[in-house]
Amino acid sequence: MRQSQITHWCHEIIRSQAPEGGFYIDATMGKGHDTLMLCHLAGESGRVLAFDIQKEAVRMTERLLREHGVRERAELHLDGHEHMDRYAKPETADVICFNFGYLPGGDHAVATSAKTSAQAVKKGLVILKHGGMMSLCIYSGKDTGSEEKERILRDLKELPAQDYTVIVNEYYNRANNPPLPVFVFKK
Repeated sequence: MRQSQITHWCHEIIRSQAPEGGFYIDATMGKGHDTLMLCHLAGESGRVLAFDIQKEAVRMTERLLREHGVRERAELHLDGHEHMDRYAKPETADVICFNFGYLPGGDHAVATSAKTSAQAVKKGLVILKHGGMMSLCIYSGKDTGSEEKERILRDLKELPAQDYTVIVNEYYNRANNPPLPVFVFKK
């Protein structure tokens, strides 16, 4: 068994739940690894939307998708994840994934924020189909905000249990604010 890095863990959960050929959203494309995985799930008949506010993230993602021959499966948007509702209708997405924080190897001053991330999660829950899932990788180390983590977790805790199942995992024996994998299932 491979080590369970947060992105690997989240990808495995997504693959176990997502229908092939569905509609998927990568709310924080970064270097494009989540977008690539979603493009493979989408296959020829599916659709992927991906968002980032940094031109470099869009360029890296586009390059990665071209290298793997799946560029045509994704719409890449240079826009904040809090605007995903401009591109997707309510109850249409099978999976939405987030990796909060900053672009790995990028400027740590440019990162997701509590306000826009909370808005994006709320809008994502409207866009998510019944039976769909949301994957959230929450980072709250030195350079990223614990405010964002606390806001997202507080909002998720308030979701009605009859409509959503929220599973919060943790790396129990890791120090220094390890990432927090969270999964939301819309009933």
